[in-house]
Amino acid sequence: MKILFTGGGSGGHIYPIVAVARALRKKYGDSVKLSYLGPKDNFCKVVLAKEHIKVRTIMAGKMRRYANPAAIVQNVIDLLIKIPLGFLQSLFLLLFINPDAVFSKGGYGSFPVALAAWILRIPIFLQESDVVAGMAVKKTVRYASVIFTSFPETEGFLNRRTVPLGNPVRAQIMDGSKEEAAKALGLKGGRPLILIVGGSQGAQRINDKILDALAELLQSYEIIHIAGPRNIDQVSKESKIMAKPEALEYYHPLGFAGEKVMADVYAAADLIVSRAGSGSIFEIAAMKKPGILIPLPEAAQNHQVKNAYAYARTGAALVMEEGNFTRHLFLEKINDLFATPESTGAMAEAAAQFARPAAGEAIADHIAKYVSQR
Repeated sequence: MKILFTGGGSGGHIYPIVAVARALRKKYGDSVKLSYLGPKDNFCKVVLAKEHIKVRTIMAGKMRRYANPAAIVQNVIDLLIKIPLGFLQSLFLLLFINPDAVFSKGGYGSFPVALAAWILRIPIFLQESDVVAGMAVKKTVRYASVIFTSFPETEGFLNRRTVPLGNPVRAQIMDGSKEEAAKALGLKGGRPLILIVGGSQGAQRINDKILDALAELLQSYEIIHIAGPRNIDQVSKESKIMAKPEALEYYHPLGFAGEKVMADVYAAADLIVSRAGSGSIFEIAAMKKPGILIPLPEAAQNHQVKNAYAYARTGAALVMEEGNFTRHLFLEKINDLFATPESTGAMAEAAAQFARPAAGEAIADHIAKYVSQR
């Protein structure tokens, strides 16, 4: 069985692919051959290489929604040159690879691959992580044999081919250890531990607010702050200005957390503050942790805001939009949560009810069953 993955290149696209790939390998071993075709992206290449997934790249273009002259010119180039070339490359490579199925995670780089697969009559399995479908997914949906959705209320294409299974989460991310986190980061303990994850986009704005509130936060809480690799030096320096040395013993800034460290800090956290990408939401839910979500306002089609409120309606998280993300209100919400343990307990229970930790395995089984019956 040969499965080809495609997606846009960000962590939100790649980590679900990793989850499904691991599930396929766990169940079918060496009988399954896995490869990836998509736009050139160093992050994608590094992550998938570790999974022993062969990566091939194509030319890829996208349509920008902002209307300045440079964007208009780039859109014309992408529409007339990059996208057609990417399609021709996809057609040739799919003929060469000859996969039994294509698993598409969406993103601008996936559309030429999906279109080529449809022309070659290769089954396409489409996975939409967000409440609102992205542009590439909307264009691909007509070609898909099966559409996997993450949220019950996913907008845009509910039909007989839709299977709601949740967003695939790497099983290893749920296998962390609070003790290992304490050992690796030198956690002090004795007070609630808050994990703050800025994300790859808009992290600096979250970092600034956390630094503004840092002195007061460290009076009552221990903080693990994943600030982003580009921001860690600045955050580390500014934290020394914002809080006293003795308080900083309870502050642990990180630039990036690999899978093992991320699993351990998830396990250790009593509350998680995060952006509202689908991957983050489903990981928080899988860990059965209460959350505060700060959706990225620039996210395409406002999908992070819609994700955040869809998840918050379950009772598992609170939402703070950036316009309301002030030092005073942030501290107030955190203090209120920890003042009422029954609140955080109810949020954790709601997270557990929402979680779909076996989504990767379920998707892998659907794909394998479909391929075997052809």
